[in-house]
Amino acid sequence: MPELHRTLGFWGAAAIGIGAIIGTGIFVLIGVASGIAGPAVILSFLIAGFVAMLTGLSTAELSSFIHEAGGSFIYTTKAFGEFPGFVVGWMNSFDYIVGASAVSVGFAAYFTYFAGLSPTTALIVTVGTVWPIVLMALNLRGIKEASWTNNLLVALKISALILFIIVGAAFLVTSGNYANYHPFFPTGFSGVMSGAAIIFFAFIGFNTIAVMAEEVKDPAKNVPKAILFAFAVCTALYIGVSIVAVGIVNWQALGTSSAPLEFALKTATDNFFVLEFVAVSALFATTSVIMASIMGGSRALFAMARKGVLPDVLSRISRQNVPFATILLCGIVIGGIVLVTGGNLDWLASLFNFGTLLTFFFINLSLLRLRRTMPDANRGFKVPFYPYTPIAAMISCVVLAFYLNANAVITACIFLVLGVIVYYLNKRRKAG
Repeated sequence: MPELHRTLGFWGAAAIGIGAIIGTGIFVLIGVASGIAGPAVILSFLIAGFVAMLTGLSTAELSSFIHEAGGSFIYTTKAFGEFPGFVVGWMNSFDYIVGASAVSVGFAAYFTYFAGLSPTTALIVTVGTVWPIVLMALNLRGIKEASWTNNLLVALKISALILFIIVGAAFLVTSGNYANYHPFFPTGFSGVMSGAAIIFFAFIGFNTIAVMAEEVKDPAKNVPKAILFAFAVCTALYIGVSIVAVGIVNWQALGTSSAPLEFALKTATDNFFVLEFVAVSALFATTSVIMASIMGGSRALFAMARKGVLPDVLSRISRQNVPFATILLCGIVIGGIVLVTGGNLDWLASLFNFGTLLTFFFINLSLLRLRRTMPDANRGFKVPFYPYTPIAAMISCVVLAFYLNANAVITACIFLVLGVIVYYLNKRRKAG
């Protein structure tokens, strides 16, 4: 059975998680969510972060004693068998691919903004289609090369968000004008929840660390620590950015901007270098998310092929020790989705979230099951307040699902049906 090499330490794994989390969600979707929830988008971030954290804890425990590549696919397979595992793995791969497509659109929007080009749909779609192909080529060079590039991008975007918080907070304090926080609930609590359902997209990436567990050194210790560390860093940054952003500018104006952070920052400073650094860092941020999504999505598909639920050709490893067939597949499909959907960011984000909520539901359900069927497994981390934490996580996923775009949910279900067809065709081919 083909195996991947353990080359990533704690910081490399944590950086992949941070790279996967911080991207379009904070640099672009904060504008979309603010337009829905108003200043109460701060609560949307808290709610979405809390829901994601519950599953993050379950993922940390599962990854502390299951160290194969595949993440939720492997967990569900061990807990409930091959077919349920396939369904979750298929939707998890779908998450990565559609999510990266959404982030590619965000990258394209910032690229046109920064380059001073007219943000026409054709240009955004073109850039959003080509860029994943470029990053796919970088992933093919090997995990070390991709990881070092990701580490640099992560350092730059964290610096930009910290700078945004400092400059924006200083402006608010010195001006003493907090009028933009009122009214706090302009669209009611339903607006807060709808904003949370969209912004939930911004917290997803921590699962990528678990998916790549087979390439992490000392995974029993480093994978859970990296998941929790990445989540803590990103949550702190998100809350700080949301508080500052809706305080600096009116929430309705923020909701109409395709580059909301730079738009807000222009109110607080006219410093050319600060504004340009934030703009460029948005490009770095979205790029690192696409890279991490290709890493995670390719490993999820690789793990499924290695277990025989997808064609064997997808389990091949190159001389650079990467699953080249699934990397090629992810890069091409990500770009193709941007092209076919015309770069509809809001729709793509909602579509992605449905698959994520389904995947997260089964991660928590798998934890409940494996606590009973594998009680003696050496767990390097245990979820606090068990079993209430995973149960609360599952309930939260169901609640958030009701606030997603109906058309996107239908599309995700169609993709799920397609996956079932692929599964049975593959089984028939193997039986023949």
